[in-house]
Amino acid sequence: MNAFFAYLYRLRLIRRWSLMRNVMPENVAEHSYHVALLTHALCTIGIEVFGKQIPVEKAVTLALFHDVTEVITGDIPSPVKHHNDKLLGGFRELENLAAERLCDMIPEPLHRHYRPLIHGEDSDLHRWVKAADLLDAFLKCEMEISAGNREFVVAKQEIERRLQSLDMPEVDYFLRHFGSSFTQTLDELHDKDDSETT
Repeated sequence: MNAFFAYLYRLRLIRRWSLMRNVMPENVAEHSYHVALLTHALCTIGIEVFGKQIPVEKAVTLALFHDVTEVITGDIPSPVKHHNDKLLGGFRELENLAAERLCDMIPEPLHRHYRPLIHGEDSDLHRWVKAADLLDAFLKCEMEISAGNREFVVAKQEIERRLQSLDMPEVDYFLRHFGSSFTQTLDELHDKDDSETT
């Protein structure tokens, strides 16, 4: 019996934003789905709007696995992880050890397929996943703030700064065309759909 996929299913038990009060709790499995969804969106925008050549399916698959080591390490809050270079280096080493632990579980015939995903070895595609990861965090902050939770105000400012530093027009396009809908109520979204179809 092999425990690899059973471990990955436990990502739904790992809570994100653990040091902050949340109106809408979120787990790592949900976050991974959202990052995969946003990676697909950003890559598709890159292709169709900006004429880039991007292997979308590979990027989305990488996104699905981008946080799998957290099933062993847990979700380490960003202010803790980035407190100083020494701590960050220690956490990076911990993540590498967790990645190796997961890779050791994989049966040999499957090993070559999953190891690059767990280690995030495709550096060219990693920037798309990183952009989607930050975009998901930004949208989370937007939704929490719109629900009256000021706990996420400073986090939103920091994440917005990091998003801008990526200098990716695909992110700007996404926020310009889709961003404001994330803070709307279901009734507002429904009314918007009706107005666009009539």
